Amino acid sequence: MSVSEEIKRLHELHQSGALSDAEFAAAKAKLLSSGSYGGEQLSNDISKLRRSNSDRWLGGVCGGLGRISGVETWIWRLLFVMFVLTFGFGIALYILLWIFVPEEETIG
Repeated sequence: MSVSEEIKRLHELHQSGALSDAEFAAAKAKLLSSGSYGGEQLSNDISKLRRSNSDRWLGGVCGGLGRISGVETWIWRLLFVMFVLTFGFGIALYILLWIFVPEEETIG
């Protein structure tokens, strides 16, 4: 469960009266200071990034990004196309990710 989902759940409990104002504030502060998000989590996610073998059109970069981020693959593809058309660096970024992100291992 992500931090935003947990905060939302705490807010719902607070609104329903299950948590007092002080309990809600303490739980929210504990959640935000626990370190379950941020740099450590980001580095773990980045180290798990692999190009997809099953969800790929070109190199599998968008499939891999979709898998670790939880965002649909078509959204990543759309973002790369928009970066190519508007800023021009989308193709360079995609090629660099294609080169440096390892392909996921196939089992079997």
